[in-house]
Amino acid sequence: MSATLPAPRVRRAALAFIFVTVLIDFLAFGLILPGLPHLVERLAGGSTATAAYWIAVFGTAFAAIQFVSSPIQGALSDRFGRRPVILLSCLGLGVDFVFMALADSLPWLFVGRVVSGVFSASFTIANAYIADVTPPEDRARSYGIVGAAFGMGLVFGPVLGGQLSHIDPRLPFWFAAGLTLLSFCYGWFVLPESLSPERRARKFDWSHANPLGSLLLLKRYPQVFGLAAVIFLVNLAQYVYPSVFVLFADYRYHWKEDAVGWVLGAVGVLSVLVNALLIGPGVKRFGERRALLFGMGFGVLGFIVIGLADAGWMLLAALPFGTLLAFAGPAAQALVTRQVGAAEQGRIQGALTSLVSVAGIVGPTMFAGSFGYFIATDAPVHLPGAPFFIAALFLCIGTLIAWRYAQAKATAAAVPEPT
Repeated sequence: MSATLPAPRVRRAALAFIFVTVLIDFLAFGLILPGLPHLVERLAGGSTATAAYWIAVFGTAFAAIQFVSSPIQGALSDRFGRRPVILLSCLGLGVDFVFMALADSLPWLFVGRVVSGVFSASFTIANAYIADVTPPEDRARSYGIVGAAFGMGLVFGPVLGGQLSHIDPRLPFWFAAGLTLLSFCYGWFVLPESLSPERRARKFDWSHANPLGSLLLLKRYPQVFGLAAVIFLVNLAQYVYPSVFVLFADYRYHWKEDAVGWVLGAVGVLSVLVNALLIGPGVKRFGERRALLFGMGFGVLGFIVIGLADAGWMLLAALPFGTLLAFAGPAAQALVTRQVGAAEQGRIQGALTSLVSVAGIVGPTMFAGSFGYFIATDAPVHLPGAPFFIAALFLCIGTLIAWRYAQAKATAAAVPEPT
């Protein structure tokens, strides 16, 4: 059941296993996207602006817990292997979705959201898993394939979640619980271990498992530190979607849960196409640096158009451009993994996830807060697209940093392996 992966003979099978595991997890998260803001709105008993502030609190708490737990999960995977950490993540999320389905007040729903932050490690460990089993020159393509799993989760999850929310706003949580527990069973029986005992860290190091220590670990790799800033800004910008998109679409275009579910499904289709069909050949032909800059440039364009869109068709027209931002993540991740050895991939990915969590702490408050502020009756100017303009600004800054630090040919930093 838990035999270590014999590379490279079963590399493709291993990537298929990790793809399905990540797909099921993101399907579960996608299911609750359309209904959660409206469930919060119902339990809060307030206006759309009030619900926006509550969503900010939920998102910030989720990210704060991830900030603390991600480096611990990464360090545990470096010491004990990737497989047990992924399994624990799936089991914990399944139980937590049941808890959230039963929550009858905002405080209890808040507790459930916090617990989900503790166990949401599958994507972090999946990145380390890919680095274990894939040669450096193929990693951007492999990260693109896992990105396609994320996109497929956005295709089917929100569409189904929007329909289920019409029946009962709690039904998506029950369905998500079933999917995540299915992922646990799948991983238990078929997911192989990718990190052999001789390649693991010799001990669990608390100095790198705590979030501040894990961020300091990034400074040991000069180029990684700059790329980490890019990854942070890209993810900060992308937090505009979970923070305000549902409420933004309802306020500006009067789209309800089912309509938003279909739109998010369309985003997922585009994401799958980009990740599965374009990223691999694009990175291979033009290199990781150009792919990174290309994706960020089109991301800026997409956010600006969405912010300006007065009609729903304008937003839909902007989606293909914004989806090309998907090039940025796999290209940056591939550049990062070239810099570190196998025994530190988990901790580096944990540190990067901590940065994403910092983005999640700042992003929901900033985006949902600015949305609520600029649609309020006493706002100095009515500007519901303000969050998307802010996201575009962050991507512009990230593009400048990427121009400096994303070298065309990265070389592994000469840093000794941990003991």
